[in-house]
Amino acid sequence: MPARGSWAWMAGVLALAAGLAMLAGAFGGGTPAGAAAPARIHVELDIELDPAARTLRADARLHIPAGLSGDFALAHGFEVDAFSFDGVARATKADARQPHLAIWRVGTSARDRELRLRYHGLLAPLDTDLDHRGVLRGLPAQAGAEGAYLPAGAAWYPLVDGLFSYRLTVTLPPGQIGIAPGRLIEESPPATAAGGDAPYRAVFDFPQPADGIDLMVGPYVVAECMAPLGEREVRLRTYFHADLADLAQDYLRDSEAYLRLYDDWIGPYPFAGFSVVASPLPTGFGMPGLTYLGRDVIRLPFIRATSLGHEILHNWWGNGVYPDWASGNWSEGLTTYMADYHYQARQSAEAAREARRQWLRDFAAVPAGEDRPLTAFTSRTHAAAGIVGYGKAAMLFHMLREHIGAEAFDAGVRRFWQEQRFRVAGWRELQAAFEQASGQDLHDFFRQWLTRTGAADLRIVEAEVQAGRLRLRLAQSEPPYRLDLPLWVRTDAGEERHVVALHAALTDIDLATSSPPRAVRIDPGFDVWRHLAADEIPATLRQIMLAQDPRVQIADSEAAFREAARTLTARLLENAPVDGGLTADRAGVLFLRDDRAEVELARRGLPPPPPQVLGRGDARAWAAARGDAPPVVVISARDAQALADLTRALPHYGRQSYVVFERGRALERGVWPAAERWVEVRGR
Repeated sequence: MPARGSWAWMAGVLALAAGLAMLAGAFGGGTPAGAAAPARIHVELDIELDPAARTLRADARLHIPAGLSGDFALAHGFEVDAFSFDGVARATKADARQPHLAIWRVGTSARDRELRLRYHGLLAPLDTDLDHRGVLRGLPAQAGAEGAYLPAGAAWYPLVDGLFSYRLTVTLPPGQIGIAPGRLIEESPPATAAGGDAPYRAVFDFPQPADGIDLMVGPYVVAECMAPLGEREVRLRTYFHADLADLAQDYLRDSEAYLRLYDDWIGPYPFAGFSVVASPLPTGFGMPGLTYLGRDVIRLPFIRATSLGHEILHNWWGNGVYPDWASGNWSEGLTTYMADYHYQARQSAEAAREARRQWLRDFAAVPAGEDRPLTAFTSRTHAAAGIVGYGKAAMLFHMLREHIGAEAFDAGVRRFWQEQRFRVAGWRELQAAFEQASGQDLHDFFRQWLTRTGAADLRIVEAEVQAGRLRLRLAQSEPPYRLDLPLWVRTDAGEERHVVALHAALTDIDLATSSPPRAVRIDPGFDVWRHLAADEIPATLRQIMLAQDPRVQIADSEAAFREAARTLTARLLENAPVDGGLTADRAGVLFLRDDRAEVELARRGLPPPPPQVLGRGDARAWAAARGDAPPVVVISARDAQALADLTRALPHYGRQSYVVFERGRALERGVWPAAERWVEVRGR
């Protein structure tokens, strides 16, 4: 799930900060462990916000230590009413303008200074029609009757050079309640008893180094409890709309369990509390001390078992240790591995294996040319980037744990947290922590998985029995990876697991087996980042969703049906489609009406609807394989309305081979079976 902890919001920050000359240097590295904390700017921000009117008025004081730049920026749309330095008024005109922001350059000084800024502006309308891709690509500060969301990347506060601390005071109209990262130190009236005609006022203190300020506002019903965590108590809250209030206690209980899990596993939870905040947007953002989840997402029964824990873990990775953007964002991979994957591993070994296989299947759908090294990943602005930044990075941590052992891995995690808490750290610091914990030189391991694109391409060249031993010749693509490669051997007595070391393009292996070998298989547990063989990759919707230059054909003449198909296409496909006939060399989408499905499929040489979808629901989508040609996704619906109902839901089912819907709700889904690639042993 995308998160501010996953730095999806950073796309907006990076765009806004392009003109702030010194910003890049501020994120270039952390403070060495044991060194004195650097001086930082402290921001005191007092705002009055009226979500319905979309108006914001702000009074900001920036306390700037000697030697630090006082340069700051605001997003376009704000008008500065007053600007002073140490009580002396300054001109209010910006020194420079960039596409997204205006910049005031005030330079450095040998003494401490105070900058005061009063400004106001009209926020963008709250856009509740955004899909998940629109949210991922950055949002402006926005407001409406349903509330307001002012993301850290939108420069609605003075955007300064580097990390800073802040104290935020928020005043809102009656009926609206606000929350921001930080310790809640004042609140009137108490949010748990808010109501009546009194305005709401709250003060949030964030003394740790921060890289931005987020503010969420809404007509919330607030529930609260105090939870013991180690030797202290933390405040847990839910900020839910009235129709979600009955879920509050379940979220409070599960939040406490996740906090305890990671407090014990990694180290002390770094904030004073944790809140789950409902959003009118399709968000899933993790921020310091809170998560901002779409209200429709909160209703889903599986969210508490998956995404909630992921967002809580971002309080350690991403919001407790900040990624070094110059070397890539490691936080999403580590969070995916220690949250989503960990929960599946607790469920069963088979569930964990399926998760690893899914990472590799996702990667198989990435078009040529869209793969990037992990050092280039910063945020999931599109699906291909997410597959690398989440899936490949998570597999890196899985392979690392297999290589150094679980005890050393956990020790490395704890060391990294102890040394880098509230610092900017990169892959280099992670490598150092794991090297110290394991006593191993991990330079080659990290270098190959961080700096190279692609994956290992592995095959068995020869497999035969000689003198009672299994002789294998294994090949991999150039330049070769250094791998701990699991092999399963099928013998007369059963299956055996072996792990062999590969360093070269061709490697000869000599194995002793407990009984005569019959067949051998490379990495059946999907423990290595590798290219899957063609018969290991079932056709899925994602292969079309990520396809380059996909073909789209709408086999119906009704205007409403065609319009619904075009709207769904825009939400479904990452790349611009070509409307017209399907071709054998390109992936495609075929839209059909149910009563013409079999005829239209036969006309194009495609098989009839599979039994898994036939006659079920009012709409269905399935990936139809075409031999060696790219697959076609068939979307068949009863009528235009049934097709339109898929617009929000279908893009979330890319990993599936087929999905059956009724009124936009998935009734059934699944993945076509894939082959198991056993290679027969000769000379038995």
